[in-house]
Amino acid sequence: MTERLALFPLGTVLFPGLVLPLHLFEDRYRRLVGDLLEQPEPRGFGVVGIELGHEVGEGAAHRLAEVGCLAELREVTPHPDGRYDIVAVGARRFRVKELDRSRPYLRGEVEFLPEEPGADPEPAAARVRRLFRSYRRRLGAAGAGPLEEVEAPGDPVELSYAIAASLVLDGHEKQRLLEHEDAALRLEAEGELLARENRILDVLPMIPAGQFLDGSFTPN
Repeated sequence: MTERLALFPLGTVLFPGLVLPLHLFEDRYRRLVGDLLEQPEPRGFGVVGIELGHEVGEGAAHRLAEVGCLAELREVTPHPDGRYDIVAVGARRFRVKELDRSRPYLRGEVEFLPEEPGADPEPAAARVRRLFRSYRRRLGAAGAGPLEEVEAPGDPVELSYAIAASLVLDGHEKQRLLEHEDAALRLEAEGELLARENRILDVLPMIPAGQFLDGSFTPN
């Protein structure tokens, strides 16, 4: 069963549980927020990653990812000139089945995807928790400063998204994590990515700015 959803193409990947602040100034996205505010709560729009192209400006063109994430609108701050500052939180994944360009902003027929733990996710989850602790220690040693202790979610689905949001990766790798069918597969992939990033930090320290590290991930 499909549902019609307003779509917001972005150059970043939104994961369930991740806080997304946006400053909206283009007419089409001001119109999008205005239309959302006329709807009953909960209000939401779909965030889809841009695989090729750019996201803003007249004539913006892009190739979009097939899998995106519903963003639930939590806060809206209007400005006198019509701009909006909004805060949304990633909720559910979806697959875009068909695009609708009949309005100033993009809409799509989407199919929401199940959130399954997968087959025996605990071994991969335990490895990811251990590697993520090492990752944070290496970030501190690389100059990120003292990092507050963060309790990783116990639920494997929430954990898989929290780690995906925290890792500093290119957009294509993040998109692949979003598209994994279940948490077990996502956690297995994250274990390999964390092992790789730990090796890189041992040789070439850097200071990435992961969303999970700065508190912008929420399990709600």
